[in-house]
Amino acid sequence: MNWKKLWRQIHYWLSLVVFLPAGVMFIAGGFLMLKKEIEWIQPGTERGVVEAQLPQASFEQMLASARQHPQAGVTDWSDIDRIDLRVDRGIAKLRAKSGWEVQIDTKTAEVLKVAYRRSDVIESIHDGSFFSDEVKLYLFLPTGILLVVMWGTGIYLFLLPRLAKRKKKKPRASASV
Repeated sequence: MNWKKLWRQIHYWLSLVVFLPAGVMFIAGGFLMLKKEIEWIQPGTERGVVEAQLPQASFEQMLASARQHPQAGVTDWSDIDRIDLRVDRGIAKLRAKSGWEVQIDTKTAEVLKVAYRRSDVIESIHDGSFFSDEVKLYLFLPTGILLVVMWGTGIYLFLLPRLAKRKKKKPRASASV
């Protein structure tokens, strides 16, 4: 059996299998790497009044402030997906299920920023859950595993000629001594 040919065939055919899902993963991953640099992907974090460690505005005041911005689609607590409390910056990020983020000062309950947050959608595309849980588990997970196999076969194929050259040089070096 020719191992060199086998590894090339494995590498070759796996590249066709993972072509599309890996492309989606790579492109979405590139966007995720830039999420802090590009406001379109994820809104930058504002800074509120930082005087005390504990928020002085109540959650009800924060909800009332978020309601004032209809684009966020917040009418009650069932519209909120999560709250990200940034004590060191004096803000609370209310993330609506609609994808909008409302940043509120935790002292004054003043709205500092309202923006659409695309990073969560991009992350779900990256891991495959955007499509379905089955796609995530049965397509994107095996693609990740196959990419590790391709990485290994690729390194082997890369090192193989270099190792062969080194092997050929060693007998010559010992013959000249």
